[in-house]
Amino acid sequence: MADAEFSAEPHPLASPGYGKRCAPYEQPRTDADFAHLRPREAAIAAYIDRLADGSDISVKTLAKHLPYGQCAMRTALTRITRAGHLRRGRECLDGLWITRTWWSRTARDDAWWSAFQRGDVPKQQPTRSRAYILLAALGRTNSAMSLSHAECQALAPLVNDWFARDATEDDVTRALTTGLPTPVHHPAALARTRLTSKLPPEPIRRDPRDHRDRPPLRLLECAKCGAPAYADLLRDGECGPCRGEPAPARRTAVLPAARVRAHAAAIRAREGTQP
Repeated sequence: MADAEFSAEPHPLASPGYGKRCAPYEQPRTDADFAHLRPREAAIAAYIDRLADGSDISVKTLAKHLPYGQCAMRTALTRITRAGHLRRGRECLDGLWITRTWWSRTARDDAWWSAFQRGDVPKQQPTRSRAYILLAALGRTNSAMSLSHAECQALAPLVNDWFARDATEDDVTRALTTGLPTPVHHPAALARTRLTSKLPPEPIRRDPRDHRDRPPLRLLECAKCGAPAYADLLRDGECGPCRGEPAPARRTAVLPAARVRAHAAAIRAREGTQP
C-alpha cells in the first residue's frame, strides 16, 4: 500500500514510558523485511517500523492514522504478533509494573522472545554496527549529509559515545541533520564537529547497590486474551487456553497436621515459649 493512503497528520506519542519500544539487535532495514506478511499486515508493519520509539501504536490510534477500522487493525496486529514482530507485556521498574509494547523489525521466534523476557538475549550483532548503519542512512534523511563507507567507519566510534550516554538513533540523527548550513561542503567534517561538540552529558547513574545488573523483570501478554504469562508458555504470542489447550491444573501443597504441629512446637522451643 502506498504511503499516500496513510494519514498525513503526525503520529502521536504515547504517555512517557509507554508506546513503541524497539527490541535490541535488529538487522538493517530492507525492502523485504515484511514480505512474508499479507499485503495489509505488511503495510501496517512497515508503517509501525518507521515510527519513532515512544509512538502510540495502540489499536485505536493506529486505526485513526491508517485506512482500517479497529476490528481489522486488531486482527492485523494479531497476525503481526504471530509472525514474531510484536509483543505486549509488562516490565518491573523500581518496584512498579509498567505496560510495554516491544517491536522488532526482524521477525523473532518464540525462543528469542523467551530469552528476551529473561533478559539474556544473545548479543548477535549485524555485520554492520548500529553506529555504522545510522551514519550510512544519513543521506536518506538529508542528502547533504551523505557519507562514504570509509567516513562511516571513521565516525562510528563517536556515535558509539552517544549511545553510551543513552542517546537514541533519533537523537543522533537530529543532531547531525538539523539546521545545516547551505551548502554543506564537507559532511564528514561537519558530522565529526557536531558529534564532538553536541555530545550529551553522562547520564546520572544510580547507586550500585540498587541491583542494576539484575535481569529485567518482564511478563509478556497473550496477543488474544491479554493475560500476562511467561514467554516460554506462549506460542506465536498466544497462551495455551487461547490455542485450545486445557489450563494447567493447580497443585496445592498441604502439610499433614502432624507436621504442622511439629513445626509449631519447634518454633516455640527456639523462642522459649509455651503453647
